[in-house]
Amino acid sequence: MSQLNSTYFTAEHQTLRASIRQFLEKEVMPNVDAWEEAGEVPRYMYQKMGEMGFLGLSIPEQWGGSGLDFFYEMVLLEELSKVNSGGFGAAIGAHVYLSLPHLLKEGNDFLKTKYLKPAVEGKLIGALGITEPHAGSDVAGLLTTATLTDGGFLVNGSKMFITNGVNCDYYVLAVKTEPSAGAAGISMLVMDGHSPGITRTKLKKLGWRASDTGDIAFDNVFVPQENLLGELNQGFLYIMQRFELERLSLAISSNALCEDAIQKSLEYMNEREAFGRKINRFQELRHRIAKLSSEIEMSKAFTYHVSRMYNDGIYAVKEASMAKLLATQLADKCTYQCTQFFGGYGFMEEYPLARMWRDARLGTIGGGSSEIMCEIIAKMVLDGAKY
Repeated sequence: MSQLNSTYFTAEHQTLRASIRQFLEKEVMPNVDAWEEAGEVPRYMYQKMGEMGFLGLSIPEQWGGSGLDFFYEMVLLEELSKVNSGGFGAAIGAHVYLSLPHLLKEGNDFLKTKYLKPAVEGKLIGALGITEPHAGSDVAGLLTTATLTDGGFLVNGSKMFITNGVNCDYYVLAVKTEPSAGAAGISMLVMDGHSPGITRTKLKKLGWRASDTGDIAFDNVFVPQENLLGELNQGFLYIMQRFELERLSLAISSNALCEDAIQKSLEYMNEREAFGRKINRFQELRHRIAKLSSEIEMSKAFTYHVSRMYNDGIYAVKEASMAKLLATQLADKCTYQCTQFFGGYGFMEEYPLARMWRDARLGTIGGGSSEIMCEIIAKMVLDGAKY
């Protein structure tokens, strides 16, 4: 265990890591190729992970979780990122780190009982619906509406690129309840995924293939009044608060992906020979490994620091955005160079780097693109903006 890991993770954290790794090696890794082909993770896997307690590590015990600190969640995120299926990690991650936080933070006891607890148990699958065909990071530009009606809301519009969007049991949905009010007119609803009027279309993706990603349309879908999350027209605030965790989780996952790519490259380079010697003896390749390893350690150190801030309740939107920007760009760079180490074999699907390279590409796009991260950081550093 490196000094960096021992600084942040206790023996109890590492015991959980061993348990998660053993579970993933037995239950997940033998199946990821089939799930990549199918374009989805089977429902039973959520249930198995729920039974193991992996879906609610930091959720209070009252709602079926373990009430542990955020570093236990980090252990899960890191191990999910080393099964060589970004889609599997995305499917589980979207459920745990996108849908559950809104239920926990903004949900009343009714919604927590109906959705949060069974979701922690893996009996329900959740999805977060914010992005639309013409609005992603520009949350104020959302067009999906929720019109007040007797006993609730009628939702019309669409969402795009929604992880778990095709097979989920519920959506945590951002909607316009006051369309003329811009950001001040957004609310959050919990919509039953099996409600009449929902049309789901699975999208074909370059990477993250084991996660079902959907284009979702809503035609007069009824949502009961009691499914409002928090207060009416306060959704923009809730979304901004939850973005911090999404970006931090992507940074953690990207660093772990980099480590896995390097490890698999080292194993290959120790076996592959060229011109009468192992390719790990060529200076050019050795120096590339040295530089990448140095960047990974720096990115990990900063991300762990931001994770400590988040765990301690310190406002870290700027730092989480920085960590996401740097770590996802590094994963893109690292998997590209590691694919090069494999030569022609790196381009073959039978070898691990082809999928890693494809999966890493989404990191600089999803959860707010690198360009959006730069703009957020610039506004906070240069203009003193608060989010």
